[in-house]
Amino acid sequence: MNFPTITDRKLRIAIVGCGRIAKNHFGSIKKQADNFELVAVCDIDPTQAAPYASEYDVPTYTSMETMITQHSLDLVALCTPSGLHPDQAILAAQHGVHVITEKPMATRWSDGVRMVKACDEAGVRLFVVKQNRRNTTLQLLKRAVTEKRFGKIHMVHLNVFWTRPQSYYDQGNGWRGTWEFDGGAFMNQASHYVDLLDWLIGPVDKVQAMTSTTRDIEVEDTGVLNVRWRNGALGSMAVTMLTYPKNLEGSITILGEKGTVRIGGVAVNDIQLWDFDEPQDYDAQIQSANYETTSVYGFGHPLYYHNVVEVMQGKAEPETDGREGLKSLELLIAAYLSARDGKTISLPLEF
Repeated sequence: MNFPTITDRKLRIAIVGCGRIAKNHFGSIKKQADNFELVAVCDIDPTQAAPYASEYDVPTYTSMETMITQHSLDLVALCTPSGLHPDQAILAAQHGVHVITEKPMATRWSDGVRMVKACDEAGVRLFVVKQNRRNTTLQLLKRAVTEKRFGKIHMVHLNVFWTRPQSYYDQGNGWRGTWEFDGGAFMNQASHYVDLLDWLIGPVDKVQAMTSTTRDIEVEDTGVLNVRWRNGALGSMAVTMLTYPKNLEGSITILGEKGTVRIGGVAVNDIQLWDFDEPQDYDAQIQSANYETTSVYGFGHPLYYHNVVEVMQGKAEPETDGREGLKSLELLIAAYLSARDGKTISLPLEF
């Protein structure tokens, strides 16, 4: 599909949803000020939008449709509850506006497919934010996997041991912890780690999952996942939002016939083991790739926005578009089907 490019002016963008994750988007736009013009902000709660409107001197709206019809926009960034993304993305597409959506792109498989089809039909881009892929530690790991330094990968394991108290779920006008708008520990908090299963290791063949709920919410706050990849590798994932007293670990370990790597820290920010039978020159970058963080979001949003700029200017392809976003959504839905029905779920979900 051929998309028009914009090279003679700044990209006109608006942000919808001014909650927890929005600051990463505002910060990314500020860092890319030579390429972006923030035109407007939108939130159903005017008090959420007001500080950003004041800081950036832009109008606020409580209706996304009103905002879109009153401004000539190139892009809209959706930082709203996940269950709202599909209809908002489709609304933007119908007005010829390109879409950047936070993870997960949707809470239902059919809605994710609907988003991709709507953007295709409207001839607009659909960017799905997967900023953790841009973290320096994971970029090195992706290079090692791509260069087949592990040989045959035997085993993969991921941990997401974080904490989300009941007060976290009680904020946000009741949408957190619901099936329709949020999803549970796998879909929301650990979404970027689920993304690593396909992005790093390859297409998944089968999944088995079990979940449990301790907080006063609809969805799971704890879960385990077993995975078989099409390449024969086996793996697992353990996720909980009940860790005491604070976020403890976000890690991935890969065991192969010619290499072993473990990246840990609170959010895969610390390469703790990097051992291959054949060294490469970039192995010297291991220590410099590690970084300190108090945020589980990492520092990838500005880099993601840089890719958006290059795509809109016709200089690059999207790092994660709608179809790429569907891959992790498919894994998430398969995990929930497995946990609900007590069955092994084979992928793909559709043929």
